[in-house]
Amino acid sequence: MRFRLGINYWPASNAMYWWRRFDAAEVNSDFKRIREARFDSVRIFLLWEDFQPAPNRVSETALDHLHEVADIAKNNQLSLIPTLFTGHMSGVNWLPVWALVPGEGAGRFRIVCGGHVIDASPRNWYTDLRIREAQALLAREVARTLRSHAAVWAYDLGNENSNCVLPPSGESAVTWLESIAGAIRSVDPNRPITIGLHAEDLEEDRRLGPAEAARVCDFLSMHGYPQYLRWACSADDERVLPFLGLVTQWLGGRDVLFEEFGAPAAEPVPETSLVPMLDESQAALFVERALPSLRVAGFLGAMLWCFADYQPYLWRIPPLDHAPHERHFGLWRWDHSSKSALDVVKRFAGLSREESLKDFAWIDMRREDFYLDPKLNLRRLYKNFRDHCKEEAGPCLQ
Repeated sequence: MRFRLGINYWPASNAMYWWRRFDAAEVNSDFKRIREARFDSVRIFLLWEDFQPAPNRVSETALDHLHEVADIAKNNQLSLIPTLFTGHMSGVNWLPVWALVPGEGAGRFRIVCGGHVIDASPRNWYTDLRIREAQALLAREVARTLRSHAAVWAYDLGNENSNCVLPPSGESAVTWLESIAGAIRSVDPNRPITIGLHAEDLEEDRRLGPAEAARVCDFLSMHGYPQYLRWACSADDERVLPFLGLVTQWLGGRDVLFEEFGAPAAEPVPETSLVPMLDESQAALFVERALPSLRVAGFLGAMLWCFADYQPYLWRIPPLDHAPHERHFGLWRWDHSSKSALDVVKRFAGLSREESLKDFAWIDMRREDFYLDPKLNLRRLYKNFRDHCKEEAGPCLQ
């Protein structure tokens, strides 16, 4: 019943380019810092094109590096969640060229392939059998690489997949989940599986939400950031986090890991960011309020976004060239000096789970009616939740 305390990891030096510039000594140094800060879990991301350069071929070099990362995690007493098919990350979609339709770009998110933004759109892996078979191959090979490794806690089937492509129906989403989870379980049957859902999967019916994920996954995962939510009371409204997780649990009926939360923080706050940012002391207060609220909600744990700010040379290339706030989510700065929020985190290490907030009395509707008008229902339920928790429901609810 331990409340897991985790962190999402990309190295400060290379961000999403780390697999092609892999440095085991750097990973070991970073994981040592993470363990010394009293985290117990690390979530990593398998950049899809680096692990699967062709639909019928998985990179042995990348798999060897993955196994080395797992060894480093074990040596530092850290549990690992590898995330497959990344996929969406930090405001762009990173996809292999063979999983793209050329010349059909101009979608919501830029497509990055081979380190460059290209004019293309993703092939829909829920309907394209060739893509799904390729994904099953990668899932199977990753599981074969890690199946006997003591460091691996769980597999994550993707990071905010609905930002890449949408399934045409809930049943097609479940079919895809069964295919990929089945590939993993065929070689590693005892390790739990989850998938990284996010708040937009509650704001809209994207046909792979908590109910669909719960039919295949062992536990559910939710990502939430108040600065991205128009109905949150502020950019540091920590009450949004347990609310999103509890709605996820109510809809899916399974335990929830709050897999991502955090706040971009810098001194001074950049004036160029379109996303609200905090100064470092404000971010520390946000984390100080957020962690106990997530713990008392009865979740499996909470994982902060993210390990470190990124080195300035990366600010000129995707995805950081268009997203100043993404440069500053770290609990460490790019030079590995720590921010004040890190001192807060250490106080929550090694605690047990609580369930004093696990009360759905504030939900006054049927599950099957939620997605009839999800944005309206979320806003209304959030007001109910705040009232139920004895908080003042003020004019911030728009």
